[in-house]
Amino acid sequence: MRYLPLTPHDRRAMLAAIGVRSIDDLFAEVPPAARLAELPDLPRAMGEIEVERRLSQMAAKNLAAGAAPFFLGGGVYRHHVPAAVDYLIQRGEFLTSYTPYQPEIAQGTLQYLFEFQTQVAVLTAMEIANASLYDGATACAEAVMMAGRITRRKKAVVSGGLHPHYREVCETYARFAGFAVAAQAPTPCGAEDLERHIDGETACVVVQNPDFYGELRDYSDLARACHDRGALLVVVVTEIISLGAVRPPGAMDADIVAAEGQSLGNMMNFGGPHLGLFATRERFVRQMPGRLVGETVDADGRRGWVLTLSAREQHIRREKATSNVCTNAGLCALAFTIHLALLGEAGLVRLAQLNHAAAVALADRLASLPGVRILNRSFFNEFTMALPRPAGPVVETLAAAGILAGIPLSRFYPGRAELAPLMLVAATETVTEEDMKRLEAGLARVLS
Repeated sequence: MRYLPLTPHDRRAMLAAIGVRSIDDLFAEVPPAARLAELPDLPRAMGEIEVERRLSQMAAKNLAAGAAPFFLGGGVYRHHVPAAVDYLIQRGEFLTSYTPYQPEIAQGTLQYLFEFQTQVAVLTAMEIANASLYDGATACAEAVMMAGRITRRKKAVVSGGLHPHYREVCETYARFAGFAVAAQAPTPCGAEDLERHIDGETACVVVQNPDFYGELRDYSDLARACHDRGALLVVVVTEIISLGAVRPPGAMDADIVAAEGQSLGNMMNFGGPHLGLFATRERFVRQMPGRLVGETVDADGRRGWVLTLSAREQHIRREKATSNVCTNAGLCALAFTIHLALLGEAGLVRLAQLNHAAAVALADRLASLPGVRILNRSFFNEFTMALPRPAGPVVETLAAAGILAGIPLSRFYPGRAELAPLMLVAATETVTEEDMKRLEAGLARVLS
């Protein structure tokens, strides 16, 4: 018998108490296009072996990243993850642990989170980092909300170079927080005057480096302009390995850094789970979302770790909480820490150099094709190129030929005809010379 503890009367009473007519009303914020009109076309019951067979058949329809030349990026990147990372995070004491509320029995978890925070602070050149958030997009939105609390202002100026998904998450947060988001139009690899949008209501300016189109920028002058007008500068990093070669946000005088940590220790996983990195200046620590693990000594003078700061809605009154994020991406953060520890500083720099060299070699190859133009003046491991025809059909044709060539910008900005010929291409250390040759030959064939 199915366990159904609530009667129809119970359900009606609950709906009446919260002021809605039906369960469907609870999903009013989900766009109709994202809802299922009926149950999916799947068998209602199958045995375990039948389920495995069916799912294997379905999975075989995908072209896996490791089975083809792979040049996709756009915020999620394919990198080599050492076998030791997965082996270590699957140890029982890590895999099954959850929130370290009791420090006396969670010293191992607290210690690796302390080390993780240290790594993030060093990478970003910031003074303090938290013990991770859900992903880069939610970290970005939390940064905007934090800037509002600090400045007591309610507007964010968002660069057109910010990842569109990050912008959308910010807009969703803002809609329910009475916050205005002044998002600028996309200008791939072009100049952008954000200073003129800063006014007395601006809490922060949000930028990305490298930006969504792969362009590298120095935001030091923008940071000064923000500070002169009482606003904060939020810098987003979607490719954390870039900080092995690129000037970090802290060196540009950023106030808050929100980043995606997937590239270290974590596979692409069809888009998640990943982990959000968050760092800031020490003077803003009381407004920082999430958890902060600190070092201390016990009654016997021995070194130990505790949750120093965790002003979340589980611990204090909801309206006083800095964030409603109720957990951290602990296992993903551990994978990040192990991978970075295995690399070390010299290894990270070398890995960044390999990524940049691969992207430069690929850009040189593709730029030699008739009608192909690289838009970037500078880039790390990802760049935008213009094709002589719409990029969407080109990408589909190459995928059918077993080459995952890149991402057409039209997928992120449908209806913008001027972006239709543009394609985002990434090259990491996993790309071989043979992969590059296949993309070059395939693209030449499709464009001929």
